Amino acid sequence: MKIDILTLFPSMFDSVFEESILGRAIQNKQVDIHIHNIRDYSKDPHKKVDDYGFGGGKGMVLMPQPIYDAIQSVKTKDSLVIMMTPQGIPYKQTIAYELSKKKHIILLCGHYEGFDERIRDMVDMEISIGDFILTGGEIASMAIIDSIVRLIPGVIEEESHIQESFHNNLLDYPVYTKPIDFNGHKVPDVLLSGHHENIRKWRLEQSILKTQKRRPDLLEKS
Repeated sequence: MKIDILTLFPSMFDSVFEESILGRAIQNKQVDIHIHNIRDYSKDPHKKVDDYGFGGGKGMVLMPQPIYDAIQSVKTKDSLVIMMTPQGIPYKQTIAYELSKKKHIILLCGHYEGFDERIRDMVDMEISIGDFILTGGEIASMAIIDSIVRLIPGVIEEESHIQESFHNNLLDYPVYTKPIDFNGHKVPDVLLSGHHENIRKWRLEQSILKTQKRRPDLLEKS
């Protein structure tokens, strides 16, 4: 998989892709990530990429030309162009699975008061990571990349993400490690029994109970 990131602040990504699972996936050539500065595509002598919006209002608006040229410079027939915006569809694990199968993803990170509306004609998908506002799309794009790359075959064991939260619209079951007794809180006996079928049933029951308590909205889809 190849991922191109279009941003006004490329230094925000320094070191993000060097650690942990993401770093190993890049080293193992399971994913190829490139960061592009949108200002490099501005035709303005001062590399200006924003201007005041027509009709008044506070804040600056990103102009279409630099973004159009930036997208065209990296776009291929296999590309999926994604705009990071609070107006996009809510990001879900199901979307992460779909994106992990793509050959090439282009992530467009906004800033200031947003994009010139005509930029939307250049993208295939608009995504939001939640009903809140960030200063730009960089942090959101990092979260999306992390969620996608770990699903690429071979990056981690398939069983690891199959049993995670949101698989089958259930939250993950409780997990425990040593010691068996910590400050009077003991590991459930069933997990020490060695009876795999009972453990499987217990984990499913706990997933349902936890989802019912914390995210009942998910059970309606399950």
